[in-house]
Amino acid sequence: MKGTKSRAATISVISNALLIALKIAAGAITGSIAILTEAAHSAIDLVASVIALVSVRKADEPPDREHPYGHEKAENLAAAIEGMLILVGAAIIIYEATHRLVVGAEVQHLGVGLAVIGFSAVANLGVSAYLGRRARALRSAALEGDAAHLRTDALTSIGVFVGLGLVVITGSDVFDPIAALAVAVAIVVAGIRILTRSSRVLMDEAPPPEELDRVEAAIGRARPEEMVGYHKLRARRAGARRYIDLHVQFRDGTTLEDAHQLAHRLRDAIQAEIPDSDVLIHVEPEGALHDPETRETQPYRAG
Repeated sequence: MKGTKSRAATISVISNALLIALKIAAGAITGSIAILTEAAHSAIDLVASVIALVSVRKADEPPDREHPYGHEKAENLAAAIEGMLILVGAAIIIYEATHRLVVGAEVQHLGVGLAVIGFSAVANLGVSAYLGRRARALRSAALEGDAAHLRTDALTSIGVFVGLGLVVITGSDVFDPIAALAVAVAIVVAGIRILTRSSRVLMDEAPPPEELDRVEAAIGRARPEEMVGYHKLRARRAGARRYIDLHVQFRDGTTLEDAHQLAHRLRDAIQAEIPDSDVLIHVEPEGALHDPETRETQPYRAG
């Protein structure tokens, strides 16, 4: 899995590096602010892709003395950094495009620019689709953020292509900075979305209620006769891993050895239902059934 994540992130790095070179050349030839801001956007994409590459390698490192819970949140941190970089890129584009609207600008040789931007859109759509599939298969937050980043870049490239096309059709250079501003709006939306999603995980937000329902269903299927109830079921996310813990009560007379064995059965059932999960079960005597939070048959709901 580690090699697969790194390979996907490496493809993103190489793709962004090549597109930056093409966009800078096209921007210099045409004088288009929209193309130059696209080059700046791709430069930020490159930094984000490098961050994603480093983070997936770090996240796959085993737990150590300083990080006993592992390094999976490195991916979520990387996604948050990518979101911030996207917003920085949007600010640069807004400044440059507004300046061009005020002072005016002239673009030329737009055939080269249209060809480069069209190729960029197709390339980014292809790479983002590949990263998206890998992110879903590997449940990688960093690759998911990188895929979203490249999808945004592809959409903004399409916006620039339309803007340059309008310059060719109408002969008015004003559509060049207008296209750049439209790109900035799309980038801001994408950046806020990535930041919001990653910050929720960094704040240990619970997984979706339906995922906790799956945990309860697994408990119900594997529930031994000696078990009388459970409570304090909770979970959090870190990268692709889920951390789940709960308290389970066993009937009076159940030996510690039996309770331990039965708790392991419950743990295995939960891990089979929720792959890549770390399950911790606290064993309690039947007297703990009086805890008002204890659940026997009613479904659990977060909050």
